[in-house]
Amino acid sequence: MSDYLPPIWVSLRTVLTATSITFILGILAARWLVRYSGRLKDILDGLFILPMVLPPTVVGYALLMFFGVHGPAGQFLANFGFKMVFSWWGTVVAAVIMSFPLMYMTARGAFEQVEPNLQDAARTLGASEWRVFWTVTLPMAWPGVVAGTVLALARTLGEFGATLMLAGNIPGRTTTIPVAIYFAIQSGDNHRAGVLTMVVLAFSLTSLIFIGFWKRRSKRKGMLGN
Repeated sequence: MSDYLPPIWVSLRTVLTATSITFILGILAARWLVRYSGRLKDILDGLFILPMVLPPTVVGYALLMFFGVHGPAGQFLANFGFKMVFSWWGTVVAAVIMSFPLMYMTARGAFEQVEPNLQDAARTLGASEWRVFWTVTLPMAWPGVVAGTVLALARTLGEFGATLMLAGNIPGRTTTIPVAIYFAIQSGDNHRAGVLTMVVLAFSLTSLIFIGFWKRRSKRKGMLGN
């Protein structure tokens, strides 16, 4: 059993850290772009969603070039004695990049559904934009934000291609569950691959069930409130 714990532990740390970062970045990006009306809106929207439509290995290669020893971020971090490539933080960065589009798109859709008149009413009462966001927009969009968070969390757990490219396969440090499954199959250890696959399936299914439950619960509350 102890042979299965290291990748589960690495994935757990990565999921919790990456989801927390994605949650904040996704909400901030969605709020900003919903309010932004400049000419670059469609381009920015496309850039935010781009990692979702690109092959993970392409994203991983871009991250490797960016954070590598000859990349701009890699050279900058080297001044502080920090190396992103083949480190645990590499798994976090790869997971954040790949899960961000789900969080961003879901949060943006939730924010766009908030009744503008309610926000305007809060503004006429003297509330600042941030207060309007925290007291009106975010609470009303919260079901969608929660759904996006759960989807991003599940996507983080299943991330493989970009993680392998940037963080590699270092047992106990960067070997997440999907990476462990891949190398278990390569070595013919089908039992290990099967057990870890069941862990991912159970977690992903639980996440989807939770989203469905949350949506039904939020809908019932909305109907009761009306």
